[in-house]
Order: sequence, then C-alpha cells, then structure tokens
Amino acid sequence: MEVLTTSVQNVTASPAVIPETGQSEHENQSPLYHVVLLDDDDHTYDYVVEMLQKLFLYSEQFAFEHAVEVDTTGQTIVITCELPQAEFARDQIQSYGADPRMPKSKGSMSAVLIPVSNTTTA
Repeated sequence: MEVLTTSVQNVTASPAVIPETGQSEHENQSPLYHVVLLDDDDHTYDYVVEMLQKLFLYSEQFAFEHAVEVDTTGQTIVITCELPQAEFARDQIQSYGADPRMPKSKGSMSAVLIPVSNTTTA
C-alpha cells in the first residue's frame, strides 16, 4: 500500500462569510438555552441522581453534584443546547414522574429554559 503524505504550511483559518447576508458562521448560529432544574421539597437526592443519570447519561458523581447544587441554590443548569433539544430535555424532566421514595411526591420536578444571552458571567 502506498502512503501519501502532505504538509500544511502556514494556513490561517478565518470565519466563513455567508455571501447573501454578510454574516459570519458564528453570527448565524442558533441561540443557546440553559435547561434549569428547579428545587422542590417533593423529591429526594436519589431521585435527582437517578433522573439525571437516565435522561442525560451523567455519571453518579456528576449527577450527585447537580443534586447538591439544586438543593443548596434552588436551581442547577443541567444542559445547554439549541432550543429544540432544550425543549425536549425540559419535557423529559417534567414527565419523569413522581419520586416513589416520598409519599407526598405527586409528580415530576420542574425545569425552565433560559436563553444563554440572558445570563451573566462573573
């Protein structure tokens, strides 16, 4: 088998420009949304960990860190993505069901979508 080699010399990439609009690819990207899980007193840490592992394939440790954050701060960002995926993630959280470990749990946890542009960075 013959092996071909090529070399790359001083190639500088610049953002592509969309001719009809004059916008760069970065400017044309869909906006991103945070899916924010909200705290309540009707679900256990085990429920949150289990849910995040099943819905988002989080490790047990990472899911537990989110459970601690939602409990201590009242909310946690579980994923950031484009709107269709964010709506799907929110809907999955809100349809996960009641926590069987707590008799007073009557339904799923709540989640909201927040546009990334509406959040501030420190």
